[in-house]
Amino acid sequence: MWKTLHQLAIPERFYYLSGRAISWLALGAMVTLALGWIWGFGFAPADYQQGEGYRIIYLHVPAAMWSMGIYGAMAVAAFTGLVWQIKLASLTIAAMAPIGAVYTFIALTTGALWGKPMWGTWWVWDARLTSELILLFLYMGIIALWNAYDSRRMAGRAVSILVLIGVVNLPVIHYSVVWWNTLHQGSTGLQQSIDPAMRLPLRLIIAGFLLLFMTLTLMRLRNLILLQERLRPWVRDIACKGEQP
Repeated sequence: MWKTLHQLAIPERFYYLSGRAISWLALGAMVTLALGWIWGFGFAPADYQQGEGYRIIYLHVPAAMWSMGIYGAMAVAAFTGLVWQIKLASLTIAAMAPIGAVYTFIALTTGALWGKPMWGTWWVWDARLTSELILLFLYMGIIALWNAYDSRRMAGRAVSILVLIGVVNLPVIHYSVVWWNTLHQGSTGLQQSIDPAMRLPLRLIIAGFLLLFMTLTLMRLRNLILLQERLRPWVRDIACKGEQP
């Protein structure tokens, strides 16, 4: 298994394999997001308490869920890179971080739009909201730290350490509604408490956000690989002849 992992982590091999996967992932993202949003915004029934306003969950919940999921994936990449010295791991962190930051920003923005009619305020220093804001700052710090070093090796080590330190924020975000008395509603138990007519499109959109993240990550990672390996013969061949299937 480790031999296969190291073979996959060879930049040239990964570049070509990921190129074959991008189109399928992008297609899956477009289909699931289109179906989920059309169903959720157009055909799902209104909520008996929140009326039409609840539909913001079709943006807020997937973005909030994967804002944490992406950081968790970055932590796995950071641990892998530090322990097994796989240089592709730090590039993966650099590719994921901006996408995670955007997802976190969407979660915070839609949460504020949802909070105004539900709670009567755009923002409170609620435990869930504050820890999610800290997550955004962590993403921004990782992006800034990656760009602060000229040496990619040093940058990779620095961001990996920061990612692993920041991972303690994830359980705080997840369990904040249990540990403290917050305005934010509690967990819905994997959406089991939501009416199926509302739950099914939400799950489609959650899957779509994941596929979109994977697509964008691979696209960014391939660009970072080309930039890092720009002096290699295979990259020069791509520049001169175009990418081969």
